[in-house]
Amino acid sequence: MSAPLFLAGDIGGTKTHLATFLRADERLKIVKSQKFSSTTYPSLKAMLREFLGTNDEPPLAACFGVPGVVTQGRAKPTNLTWGVDSEEVALEFHIPHVSLLNDLAANALGIAELGPKDFDIVQEGTPGAIGNRCVVSPGTGLGQAGLFWDGKRHQVWACEGGHTDFAPRNALEMALLDYLIKIYGHVSGERVVSGIGIENIYNFLRDTGRGKEIPAVVKEMESRDPNVIISQHADAATCPLCVQTLEIFISCFGAEAGNMALKSMALGGVYLGGGVSAKLAHHIKSAAFIHAFNDKGRLASVMEKIPVQIIMNDQAALLGAANRAYQSVHEAKITSP
Repeated sequence: MSAPLFLAGDIGGTKTHLATFLRADERLKIVKSQKFSSTTYPSLKAMLREFLGTNDEPPLAACFGVPGVVTQGRAKPTNLTWGVDSEEVALEFHIPHVSLLNDLAANALGIAELGPKDFDIVQEGTPGAIGNRCVVSPGTGLGQAGLFWDGKRHQVWACEGGHTDFAPRNALEMALLDYLIKIYGHVSGERVVSGIGIENIYNFLRDTGRGKEIPAVVKEMESRDPNVIISQHADAATCPLCVQTLEIFISCFGAEAGNMALKSMALGGVYLGGGVSAKLAHHIKSAAFIHAFNDKGRLASVMEKIPVQIIMNDQAALLGAANRAYQSVHEAKITSP
């Protein structure tokens, strides 16, 4: 009898990553992996039909990380038009156990599956720090999750902290908030600290006369992702407006990561996830991010002791979902038929 397969998925507003795993030598090993455009497919099930194909033996268990609130095995991803129902997936694909996790909870679970080379240090903090941890991940949206230290192990909890109110800290950010209120009404942290946040900041500086666009940059944005263009020109210092955009973004990101650290009392460490964090790693390791993170008034001395790291492995959430799938089988004592 072949070893059982575990199916995992990291569902995002832009892309969905599916993979099957084996558990061998106390580690999860990928058997098959494929990425899909989340907006191109009408549902997760449509992706699964293509991914699983005509496999003779279905996975023993599956778990999917979903960007949004998970309730009784159902979830509606925040930035997608379709939802996910674990029971429907279990019935159609004959999988004995299917579960859903908030995507950042999956990301948090995946940290335990990573090694030292999968992290980039932003702030050393206290060596060997023990205690609660948290994850802050800007991508299509702004995901957040916590890891509660119970004295023996970390227990993951999900939240929707990215949708709490954006908190400006100076006159410029107050002007940014006022600009975004006129567009969105309610302005969450996600409207600033995310992929769309970069574009929002750029538009704010342009529309309020605080920065001047360069025609060549505008032309590039017509055919390519504006966030990528802004980042590239900021790196090369070829567009002052792009440079200023990224400076504001990094500062707001640092402040929001610090807010989450305080709310979860994450003395054991803060992990910065998502594609944006990895791509902007050298900016995040700047004095601007660290200053904004630690600038918490009377608690500044506490903040300076918190280790801060960037998750450089983009499979963290996928590994976390696979871990949960494996654990669900172990806990329920489900055996392969």
